[in-house]
Amino acid sequence: MESLSSLNVFVHVAETRSFVAAGRILGVSASAVGKSIARMEAKLNVRLFHRSTRSVTLTAEGSLFLERSRRIVAELEAAESELLQLSECPRGRLRLSLPQVSSLLLPVLGEFMRRYPDIELDLDFTDRIVDVVEDGFDAVVRTGQMADSRLSMRKLGTFHHLLVASPAYIEQYGAPAEPADLPQHRCLHFRFPNSGKLEQWPLPGYQDLTLPVSMVCNNIETRHCFAMQGLGIACLPDFSIRKELARGQLVKVLEGYVRRSADFYILWPSGGYMTPKLRVLIDFLSERVFPENAELALTCPN
Repeated sequence: MESLSSLNVFVHVAETRSFVAAGRILGVSASAVGKSIARMEAKLNVRLFHRSTRSVTLTAEGSLFLERSRRIVAELEAAESELLQLSECPRGRLRLSLPQVSSLLLPVLGEFMRRYPDIELDLDFTDRIVDVVEDGFDAVVRTGQMADSRLSMRKLGTFHHLLVASPAYIEQYGAPAEPADLPQHRCLHFRFPNSGKLEQWPLPGYQDLTLPVSMVCNNIETRHCFAMQGLGIACLPDFSIRKELARGQLVKVLEGYVRRSADFYILWPSGGYMTPKLRVLIDFLSERVFPENAELALTCPN
């Protein structure tokens, strides 16, 4: 940076042919300008200016050096201008890894695209564990915290699991009065793609209960769809069924027995400069994914 500053001084002296005039433009004294030029000449081991009491003119070497220096200073000014524009209008490509919960994230990301049309989203939906840094992601959204000192994180919000069924199912099979009644019901299950294990339903004190398996899948949408069709009881996150519960299309079962909540986080590589495009994404998701929990979001570091 000191060399770039010296180049800037050199270009101004060459263009004004005056240490005084260059200093006035740069906001420093003529003496400071002269010392900067002297240090540059000593470093390059060449004389850049002929000096007299009446004028300052370029040497042949100085004229040659001026051509390249102007290009360097112009590139630096262009880079600074570009960064300033980015801070005002974020743009560029953002590569994100997201969990397979499209009902939660897609509406918000669609709104984000409308708000920031110059940002290109590259979305990878997966529930597998990714290495944010090594896999080249700008950010990931996951449930639970990731123990990685290379990452910064912000909490997006909290959600709860519920056991639900349709009114048609309840009419046909009845509602379980306690977890011990579940073996007589049809249960729609989730299998973790990484381990192949079935998700344990959030019923503290009944973890040894063997539940019947009427259907197994590895996403929310299928369980949601089949529960709506009256095909069984499903364990689903509350954010995926809010409208259906409000409309009476699904009803909660065993509400007093269910105990499980989890947090969503957005994580990104820590350290260094945070680009404007990443900053606006983090702020946008924090405000809109769980708007009722927005006040709980952690302060985003610079």
